Amino acid sequence: MPSKKPEERMTTTSLPVAETWYKTEQLSSRLWLITEPHVHPIFSANMHLVLGRDADLLIDSGMGVAPLRPVVDGLRPDAARPLICLSTHTHVDHIGAVHEFDERLVHPVEAAEHENPEPYFLSTDSISRAFRDLFLKAGYPALWPVLINALPHEGYDIEGYRLRGAVPTGLVEEGDRIDLGDWQAEVLHLPGHSPGQVGLWHAESGTLFGADAIYDGPLIYEGAGMDVVAYAESLRRVQALPVEVVHGGHDPSFGKGWLDEIVARYLQLWKNETAPA
Repeated sequence: MPSKKPEERMTTTSLPVAETWYKTEQLSSRLWLITEPHVHPIFSANMHLVLGRDADLLIDSGMGVAPLRPVVDGLRPDAARPLICLSTHTHVDHIGAVHEFDERLVHPVEAAEHENPEPYFLSTDSISRAFRDLFLKAGYPALWPVLINALPHEGYDIEGYRLRGAVPTGLVEEGDRIDLGDWQAEVLHLPGHSPGQVGLWHAESGTLFGADAIYDGPLIYEGAGMDVVAYAESLRRVQALPVEVVHGGHDPSFGKGWLDEIVARYLQLWKNETAPA
């Protein structure tokens, strides 16, 4: 992930206004990638919009620093078509704008957190030394004074940011299918990074939406609700799939060869914690 040099880190009084808050990239005829390039790399998550015949699917909703729904609807051929928002898990960078969507899915283990998430702020003063050390140990750049290096619009109130959450309108578990009419994907429960982490497997194209279970960057596996033993099993599971492409919760997409290398690296790193007793 790219880092900022110390002199490039912005303070709350020197932040410029971004020309656009969200970056969008069309990955295929039915798939869009949405990112927040002005959010610190630790918290800048991928959002994926899958277009279907009968409904569209948004996988995760970012930090919610700026309204997301207008951007999503602007990418959809028919904004009146039903839109499903799937939260792969309930960390702040994946549910920030979930309240903007009418149909909201999450794994039952994280349903309560989805509705009433822990408070979160853009100022990093409240982030503990333990978490700062965790991020640095994982390989991320040091936190900025605030989690953004630009403002979404003139007069934006950084101190007014709040993580809102929303009541799930539905729950998804292992083996459930999300059906867009001409596109169906299977829900995979992939705990480890969080207890209710889910991914999506589109077998027809060999596409795995791995969320934060696997992506091309430093994986986070030490912290509240995290479980290395469960994480190792989740990695073995995705490695066994006939994957063609992985769209992760962060960083660029990649193929089976790199997936195998990521899995091997972390299983080696965790071998003492995951070895049979």
